[in-house]
Amino acid sequence: MDHPLLAVLFDLDGTLLDTAPDMVGALDILRRENALAPLPFDEARASVSHGSARLVRLGFPDAGVERLAALQRRYLEIYSDHLAAGTRLFPGMDAVLEQLTARRLALGIVTNKPGWLTEPLLEQLGLRARFACVVSGDSLSERKPHPLPLLHAAELAGVPPQSCVYVGDAERDMQAARAAGMRSLVATYGYLADGENWRAWGGDGAISAPAELLGWLAHGGDGT
Repeated sequence: MDHPLLAVLFDLDGTLLDTAPDMVGALDILRRENALAPLPFDEARASVSHGSARLVRLGFPDAGVERLAALQRRYLEIYSDHLAAGTRLFPGMDAVLEQLTARRLALGIVTNKPGWLTEPLLEQLGLRARFACVVSGDSLSERKPHPLPLLHAAELAGVPPQSCVYVGDAERDMQAARAAGMRSLVATYGYLADGENWRAWGGDGAISAPAELLGWLAHGGDGT
């Protein structure tokens, strides 16, 4: 590495946390309220990283703009009441966070999820204190794929961007990291749709499970 790695930044949904049970669950409730059957879980799961707007559009493909906006407001009401019912760290992630902390690496989160959902979720799961910084989708004037949230996270963590690696499961994560001058890893265990060509996103590597992050670090961050 040209620059020593000092911080690991994570996307939230589909990278750090498996939020699909609660985000898809909220969509199921919303569809039931509108006399519709739940969608297949795997179909809805692939849209979770793209947020509530994408999920509601998936659940109500024939709705017009105004109805979609109303449905999204109702979706967020439902979801905010069930933030951590089934949401957990991805398997193995807890041990990875412990190892990273033991190595004195700063930990951070950069997500497009709004802060009024991000902060309560982390608090309910007892995770907030483990991260030096949390930058949400409404923390700044820009959000991913713009590099500003990642640059702000590095500043809050007190490390240069070149000494950070960003882990995410969407193309915008790799775009933001590249624009910020950070290394990046694709979390292929996250919410990728079938046939999604993540190799074309320009990441510096990929991990198929959280524990593989430690292996990537052990090899100097030059591969998986």
